[in-house]
Parts: sequence; C-alpha cells; structure tokens
Amino acid sequence: MSASTPSNDATPRTLAAAGLPRRVRKALEQALSLVTAELDGSLGNMLREFEQELFRLADLARNPGAESNYMQTLRTLRMNRSDLIPSFMQELEAGVAAIRTARPVTAKPEREEPVPFHALSLVEDEVMDEDAVLREVASRQESRAALPLHLLGQRYGVLAGSPAFDAERIPLGPRALCRAMRSASQTLQVPYEARLLLYRIFDRLVMANYARTLEKLDEAMDIAGILPGLTFVPVRARATAQRAAETPAGSATGNGRGRGDAARSDDSPPAAESGPGPGPEPGPGDDHGSASGGHPRRRVSDRGEGARRAPPRGGSASAQMRPHTAWMGESWDDPDGDDEQASLDMLQQLMSGRRALIGKLRPSRPTGPREELSTGDVFQALGVLQAQPPSATGNNRSLHDIKQTLLAQARQRHGKGAALSQRDNDTFELLSMLYGQIEEEIRADAPGAALIRRLQLPLLRVALQDRAFFVRGHHPARRLLNTVAESAARWLDKDDYDPQMLLPLQQAVTHVVENYDGDEAVFDASNNKLESHLQEQVRKAELLERRHVEAARGKEKLEVAKTRAGETLAAIIGERRLAKFVRALLNQAWADVLTLTLLRQGEGSEEWRRQVQATQEIVAACSNDDTPADPALTTHVAEALAQVGYHADEADVIAQRLTRAVPEGEDDPASRTELAVKLKARARLGEDPARAKRPKLPPRTPAEQGRYEQLRVLPFGTWIEFVTNQQGDFVRRRLSWFSPVTDNALFVNQRGQRVGEYSLDTLARMITAGQARIVTAERGRLVDRAWQAAVSALRSFAGRGDEPALLESK
Repeated sequence: MSASTPSNDATPRTLAAAGLPRRVRKALEQALSLVTAELDGSLGNMLREFEQELFRLADLARNPGAESNYMQTLRTLRMNRSDLIPSFMQELEAGVAAIRTARPVTAKPEREEPVPFHALSLVEDEVMDEDAVLREVASRQESRAALPLHLLGQRYGVLAGSPAFDAERIPLGPRALCRAMRSASQTLQVPYEARLLLYRIFDRLVMANYARTLEKLDEAMDIAGILPGLTFVPVRARATAQRAAETPAGSATGNGRGRGDAARSDDSPPAAESGPGPGPEPGPGDDHGSASGGHPRRRVSDRGEGARRAPPRGGSASAQMRPHTAWMGESWDDPDGDDEQASLDMLQQLMSGRRALIGKLRPSRPTGPREELSTGDVFQALGVLQAQPPSATGNNRSLHDIKQTLLAQARQRHGKGAALSQRDNDTFELLSMLYGQIEEEIRADAPGAALIRRLQLPLLRVALQDRAFFVRGHHPARRLLNTVAESAARWLDKDDYDPQMLLPLQQAVTHVVENYDGDEAVFDASNNKLESHLQEQVRKAELLERRHVEAARGKEKLEVAKTRAGETLAAIIGERRLAKFVRALLNQAWADVLTLTLLRQGEGSEEWRRQVQATQEIVAACSNDDTPADPALTTHVAEALAQVGYHADEADVIAQRLTRAVPEGEDDPASRTELAVKLKARARLGEDPARAKRPKLPPRTPAEQGRYEQLRVLPFGTWIEFVTNQQGDFVRRRLSWFSPVTDNALFVNQRGQRVGEYSLDTLARMITAGQARIVTAERGRLVDRAWQAAVSALRSFAGRGDEPALLESK
C-alpha cells in the first residue's frame, strides 16, 4: 500500500502538533473520536478471534513442528497484543494530523516512459502479498461506500484547503485503515503467515461494517458545518424527446449513469452539490460544490453493482423501478418506511373485506359453543409443536394442518370446541397466503425447500406476537426466511447454488427452531452467523466477477486497437491503387501488427510511430513499380509479422510481397493462391468467430430503441431474468459490465461465474419480446415478491385492486 503522507520528520504525528486552525482541529478531533469509538470494540473482537484461530490451527496441526510454530506465535501474540490497538490509533491520528502536509498525488502521465532494466530490483514476496491483500480489502470497501467516500473527499478537501481528496488520500478512509493496520501489525512481532491471517480477520470483523461508519462520519461532518447540505445528484441520460419531457425523478433506471466503482474503476466520480452555509476555513482551489438552494439532504448509494439503498417505502413509481443489484443474501441497507401503522391498518381492512366476501359466498353454519383461545395460549401450544422432532410433526404439513391440530388439542384439553380469535385467525391466513406464494417461487426439489417448511412454526409464533412481520422488510424473521427461500429460488440454475451453503442454512434454521420462544434476538443471532458465510460467498463471487470483467475490458481494448489500426491503414492507403492481393495482406497480416503495437506500446509511443512510417513505406513500395526493394524494410516487416504469430517462412514470403511491387508477369498464381489459403485458414488477432457469424438484424423498432437506451444507462450489477422455455421458467443473470464500444454485455451467475455474453441490441430485442426482464429493487427479494402477490390477491378479494400499493411497497 503506497503511503499518502511524506515520510519525513516534519510530518506531525498528533493533532496537537499539527498547528491546524482551531475549527479545523476541532472537526478532525470529532471525526477521529467517532471512528475510534466505532472501531474499538471490533478491534478487540479481532484480536480475540485471531488468538482463537491460532489455537485452533495449532490443535489441527498434523506434525509437531507446525504445532510448535503456531504455539510460539500464540505466545508472542499474547505478549504483544496490548500494543496493537494503541499503535493502530496512533497511525490513524498521524494520518489525520498530516491532512495539510500530505503530498498531493501526482497525475498519471499521458504516456508512461519505459523503465530501464538496471532500475528494476527484486521485492520480497511477503511485501507483495501483504500489499495485495490489504489493497484488495480497501478496494472492496471503497466500492461498497463509493458515495460517502466521495462526499468525505469533498469535505476533507475543504479542511485541507486543497482540491477534493481521492479515495487513497482520505484520512480515516479504507486505505488509511489498511495502512494503519499494516504498520500496527509489526508491533505483534508475529511471522508473515500469521499477519496474513490477521488481515483476513481484520477484513471480516472490522472492515465489514465500515461503510456504515463512513456514513456516520459524513453525517457528523455535515452537522459540524463542513459543506452543510452536501448531496449527490445522479446524472440521467435522456435519449428521446419523450424521455426529455420527463422530470429527473422519472427515470426508469433510478441511478442514471452511476455505475459502481467495483465494476468500473475508471469512471469519473459522481457529481456533488452543496447546500448553503460556509465550510470551515476553505482554502484555495475550493471548488467542492455549488449551492443547491433549498434542496433537502438526501443520500444515494452508488455501489459496484449499482445502488443498494432503496428510496423510502411507498415512494414514487420511478424510485420503485430502481434496478436490483445486490447479491443473494447480502445485508439489507435500504430503510423501512415510516408508515408501518398505516400499512397494518390497510392490511386489516383488506382482511375484513376478504372475510365479508367469503361470508357471502359461504354462509357459516350454526355450531355449538366454542371457547376462544387467547394469543398466549396459541403461542404456547405452537411452542410445544415446535419442540417436537421433525419426524413427529411431519415435514409436509401445511399451516392449515397445524391450525387443525392446534384446535383438536384444545378440544381435548377443554372438553368442548375451540376457536381462534379473529386477529389470530387472520395471522394464520396471511402467513398461509405468503407461504403459498413462496412455494410458487421456489423449486420443490431444492435442498432449501425443506428448510422453509421447518420455519413455519417459529414464523407463525413471531407473527402472532408482532404483526409488523408482514409489513416490515427488515424484520429479522423475514430476513432469515428470505435468505433460506432464495437458496431454493426458481431463478437459480443448477450451477448457481453453492452446496457448501447448505450446512450454514441448516444450522441457522435449526438454531431458530430449537431456541426461539418469543425473543427475536434468536433470529438476529442466526442471521448474523449466516451472513458471515454469505459475505464470504459474495466476496468470492465479486473477485471472480472482477476477473471476468478485466478479461472483457481487455477484449474491448483489443477491439479499439483493431478499429484504430484499420482507420490508420485506410488513411495511409487513401486513393492509391494497390493489387487486390496486396490490399488483402495489408488488411489482415499487417493490420494485426499495427493492432498489437497499439495494445503494447500505445498510440503516443515511438514504436507506433515507427510502424506507421513502415506502413507508409510499404504502401509506397507496392504502388510504385520503380521503387527499389529495401532489405531493411523487408527484415523489419518479417520480424513484426513473427511477433503476431506468423511462421518464419510465411513471414518472409509476406514481407517480400509487401515491400516491392510484383509485376504482373512475374507473379506466380500458385504461390499466391497457396498463401491466400493459409491466410484464410489462420485466425486473426482477437477474432471472435461467434460474433462474426451473428446475422444482421433489421433496424430496431421504437420500443426496442427505448429498451436499448435504457440498457445503456443501467448500473453494472443489475440482475436480468431470462425466460428459458415455453413453460415460463427463467434464470437470473447479473449484468456485470458492458462495452459502449463493442456493445457486448458480460453476464455472470450468482457465484460470479461467467455464463455468456449478449450484445445490448440483442438484449433490448429480448426484453421487448418478453424473453427477458430487468429485476427491479422492489421485486429483487423473493419474500418481497411473494408478499406483493399475496397483497394483490387480497385486493382482488376486497374489490380494491386499483388502490395504491401501500402494502406492496413495504
């Protein structure tokens, strides 16, 4: 990790010695205090986990030598562990104190000069590996907290009296924390392998939730008056006159062109604007924002995979159409709405309408006296059923069967018929409707399907105690149900599901079934433990996805180089008359040479200028019969062709053809035909046979053009469902990246594995034809989709299908 502060004695190590203005110093002290308080507990947990992991590894060691090494490391850790947290905090304070003395990051030159061989030196593998691990940790957190970091960069720029800070130079940013941990870990005096283990635990326990700390830090600086009201305004593209007439909030994509940093690191930072009110002592070059008038403060997340923070529940239709970009099982960051009681009241009205309609269609028959069971009695009776082993209760019992069993047991206890209260009966009906919709969204043969049925009794008890389970998306029981249900979702292909996740899912469900007795903390504990496994799966998927994206970007660079090489070659040839065979050699063999030179050296390099000059000499030699052969040019062409994979004999023959004009009488048709056959059979540099065979499609219709424009502004990471057969089965694929140059879009599955490419044109036609659809945030999660379907069914019962979807948006 490259340090952003100069390593000299003049750099202050504490805020007291920094000599900063009073207001700046106070703001920095508050920021440092907030981060210190947030990290103190997690750093202690990190050290405890590190110690336990070393002990576990020593216990599992297969030879005495390895066990001895682990125990020695453990002893060293126990001797020095008290030094790590103070050293870590000191490094953080030093980074904050140097805010006005840090060297600015120099701009990258347009053309990098080649490094001389004598300037190269060997670097220890340990240094490279530690840097790579911490750089990966920091990059992942930067992608997850792109917006808070961007706003903090603006605010710290004001405090430093300089232009806005980038992510690498932000004090208290992810890279600053990783640098501090790298330095502080040296105080433990543990070996290299142990430090790598420490960094992994640091990533899991300290950095996993640091994005929320950055949001708190940004809010605290806003309250402190540093660029108060600073906000983010997404840029929205309007491709047609119809879309131009819409308001900015009416964009169907929700994020505009805000693609996440995890998928595209070369994008410019998002635009920011600041509300009225001066920041503390702005310095020169303070261009961190413009006045936004009376705009209220708002927060929009711009993650790699697109935005993960939803608008307020029950918001506008455009907000609800925001694309869904989260991985399966990722933690939920979008807040619930403030209209929970209104949603419960509306739900009660819908249930009353349903009962009234059913009562008209099926009049009740007179029955004998029945005793109404209290909610407490029902809760306890369900607890008895929950405590029974699965073999005794049966795995395929529906909620209706559970209800009948409950009433039968009550009849045996009291000697007369029993009935549920209207409220409890509604709870049974609502959960039954929700489960009915969930079963339509999952595959019955999936391993997770049985786990969903095991959750029926605990969820029923939760809903009896807290009706908000139905309308609160962040309810811990609902989160667990969604995670388990998505493991069996219909949109998963056989290769999408990781079998290693089955055991954590089983453990989470078993923990709830065995321990829940009214305390929702049981669900929180299961969620937290399960999410640690899910986060590991997400990290693996993101890493694999990033590799595929880098490969796709390499293909894009190759396409750009091929296009530029073709343009250069066409410009040099111009109107000159060349033999058809010579022109074919230039457009194939020599074009590959130009393409490779552009890829390796760049257009501003001396090597590229040399190849352009050689091209001009080739064209001049082939178009003028009087030009004598140039042996140096022939040798240069042959060597260049060898670099793109031509055999020495073929390269010599082609070089001879390209460096002199062959009179018509001297040309050997047989040798020319043989060479033409070899060239035709030879794969060109970066050639994609599948793309070449694509049929030419007719012009896009207006509807297809609209979809095409929408796709071009989708955030990377958007999920798209593809219909796979006439029965309506579909699979969900992630739009990881697309090229505005080649129009190719890369898709991966839930595990980050590459599953194919489509052109945006083809994708737009598929969406228009109903063969694919964009997954929106409000329908991204399986339980949300099922609940929306259940509420729609309730509305149809009550004859209120046209009312606003207050409950569905929850």
